[in-house]
Amino acid sequence: MILQRVAQVCARPITLRGFATKAKSPPSFPTTPTCPSPTCACAPTPEFPEGFEIDHKTNINGLISNYAQHVLVCTGKDDWPSRIEDDNSGDNLAADLRELVGRGGQFNDPFHNISVLNASFPSSPAPKSRPELQTTSAYLLPSFKYVPWLPRVSFDSVEALVRGYLLPEKLHPLHDGLSPIHRDRLLRKPAYQNALYGVKDVDEVVVLICGHGGRDQRCGAYGPLLRGEFEKRLPEKGIEVVTGPVEVEVDETVQALEDGEGKKDEGAKTAARIGLISHIGGHKFAGNVIIYIPPNQTTKDGVRHPLAGHGIWYGRVEPRHIEGIVEETILQGKVVEELFRGGITQDGKILRL
Repeated sequence: MILQRVAQVCARPITLRGFATKAKSPPSFPTTPTCPSPTCACAPTPEFPEGFEIDHKTNINGLISNYAQHVLVCTGKDDWPSRIEDDNSGDNLAADLRELVGRGGQFNDPFHNISVLNASFPSSPAPKSRPELQTTSAYLLPSFKYVPWLPRVSFDSVEALVRGYLLPEKLHPLHDGLSPIHRDRLLRKPAYQNALYGVKDVDEVVVLICGHGGRDQRCGAYGPLLRGEFEKRLPEKGIEVVTGPVEVEVDETVQALEDGEGKKDEGAKTAARIGLISHIGGHKFAGNVIIYIPPNQTTKDGVRHPLAGHGIWYGRVEPRHIEGIVEETILQGKVVEELFRGGITQDGKILRL
């Protein structure tokens, strides 16, 4: 309990008032002050009743929760109950994961927060060798891993996911006082990865939009609206929008490993998947968008993308911003300062301006 309280306090954004502070150093990533005006006809911005207005006054820089990993559970649905673990009468992967890594869970670590979200992406079909198997898929970001098959008949696969992929490789120094057996339990064990088949690298841009209408009507309105706008603007910029489930075969994964997994063909067309997700905090800053740029992403000039391996959070996104976000962030690798809530690197470093 004490460690959790310390972690919560450390995670809060701190503002110093009345004290001389050092001049801010420039960010480690490219930025542009504002989003360019659209050149196209955009969908109108939704209006909301009194009490559900969008907050345009608060400085949103840094207003994201500290987290080490997002686990996106592929549900194939666009909305969920307010508490996602209540979906399907409690029989769901999000509930299983939160039982292990949520508050009070066996593998909960207040200094290594695992954020479990539902996503609208469909799960991969069961492997052809086991067509009768009921499975759920998940994205791990910013690890940029896709886990196609988590059987719903065994809790062992859920524990293997946590212990093999989600736990930290190194513990926070404040854990030094724990017993050796307790410390060992909180550390990642790569051997558990062998229990999960078909895991592959994510090499597509992943665009996530909070559309959790079961939690707040602002996100429920903005989510589908912004998804539709991204679906229009991405192809206009030469980015393929990929839909449908990710089809994976074990033989394909083995071949990818032999050929050098994670390598992107030169000249390969940039592709993106767009999904709605459950609550990430900040209803009043809707529309809320997170863009994950894969580690192997390059620019149109063939050089490494400045935001490769990053997740970029935006708030107050309206339809008129989407064309600019696609051009500035997805194509050129620049963060739009006026919309920026924060970000994360592949090694878990939280980004702020």
